[in-house]
Amino acid sequence: MHTRRIGDVQVSAIGLGGMPMSIEGRPDEARSFATIHAALDAGVTLIDTADSYHRDAHEVGHNETLIAKALASHDLGKDVLVATKGGHLRPGDGSWTLDGSPRHLKEACEASLRRLGVEAIGLYQFHRPDPRVPYAESVGAIRDLLDEGKIRMAGISNANPERIRQANDILGGRLVSVQNQFSPAFRSSEPELRLCDELGIAFLPWSPLGGISRAGELGSAYAPFARVAEAHGVSPQRVCLAWMLAQSPVVVPIPGSSRPETILDSLGASDLVLTAEEIAELDAV
Repeated sequence: MHTRRIGDVQVSAIGLGGMPMSIEGRPDEARSFATIHAALDAGVTLIDTADSYHRDAHEVGHNETLIAKALASHDLGKDVLVATKGGHLRPGDGSWTLDGSPRHLKEACEASLRRLGVEAIGLYQFHRPDPRVPYAESVGAIRDLLDEGKIRMAGISNANPERIRQANDILGGRLVSVQNQFSPAFRSSEPELRLCDELGIAFLPWSPLGGISRAGELGSAYAPFARVAEAHGVSPQRVCLAWMLAQSPVVVPIPGSSRPETILDSLGASDLVLTAEEIAELDAV
């Protein structure tokens, strides 16, 4: 497994997104553990989660708790950077709400610390801007958590270029990651990716394969990915992640998975080398 950097930490070039293991349609715990353990055995050292990755209202932090248990039961668990997020909520009816208030973010961080069973969270990210709260106040709370040693590194998610620069200023140049949606179906985060490349900030594409319900259709939806996949004898999904890795050394995709076979296929992208012609063809999609 090749590696990339988030802040001062070397991580696997591809991480594991934990959300599918905790929301609607989730598998049983045994399969989730098997998925996480397969990823660890294959060299994954980055797992992405959030306190809002749960299904029912009473189980906030379900995914954090699941990941903490899975890591504690594996010898390689101690070597993993767990990235979690706060500021997004799920009332339990399938909808998503926001609370970017400093009070909520600090309380959410404390709860995540308890669920993960750590003294400091490796990477804590403000999940999504709350239009009711000035962005500077929300990021200021993340800065306070960083200064207090509650988190080791700070990131933001779902941010435009202006907010990336603003957050980095508020954090005193300590912004290490931006987690935005990016996939063949969602290319509008390319300006944010280029800015992260310029600033040396890790860019973590979420839903890099198009989302839980559409990932399996990537090849049929985008013929160039299928053509390149056939030429290499691999899946279109693997080609997609290799294409992302080729965009910039700051890109660290975090494909979500709930089955060992899918995360292992995704991880093969780390070793898949695309030609300049293939990358240009995929760029043009």
